[in-house]
Amino acid sequence: MSAFMSVAARRTAAAALAAGALVGTFAASASADAGGRSYRDRVEISGAQYDSPGWDNGSNRSLNKEWVDVTNTSRHAVNLDGWTLSARDGRTYTFHHYRLEGRSTVRVHTGVGRDSSRDVYQDRRRYVWDNRSDTATLRDDRNWRVDTLSWGGHRDDRGHHGDGRGHGGGHR
Repeated sequence: MSAFMSVAARRTAAAALAAGALVGTFAASASADAGGRSYRDRVEISGAQYDSPGWDNGSNRSLNKEWVDVTNTSRHAVNLDGWTLSARDGRTYTFHHYRLEGRSTVRVHTGVGRDSSRDVYQDRRRYVWDNRSDTATLRDDRNWRVDTLSWGGHRDDRGHHGDGRGHGGGHR
């Protein structure tokens, strides 16, 4: 009889170990899925000034009054290294070695300036955003679209986040 109990005990222990391994695998898989896509829910284009106030004279001051805000709504920092912000016509800014802290915003200016934790500069000498109609698209380092913001008559077929802030008129 003791041999029978030994076999039964081994079978029960093996079944318990197999069930534990299955539960552990499922939990690890679920947490990996949530972690892999979670920043997409946390980082967004939160606003834009696509028509710099005043006369569009092409000065660096005027260029830097044209901007797009990118906001991290979570408590955790997100590494934006390799992420891009692009206009509908393909003009693209790439973030290099930039970490967006939790619950913070970085303003991406068009003109030339010194990057800081709150402001980065595309170092361009010409306006990027069309005053009448354009779409700003934020993509991660794998080129996956994270968010879009459209204004004017154009609405991006791939999604529309909302209207940007700014004024009509035009420099292009």
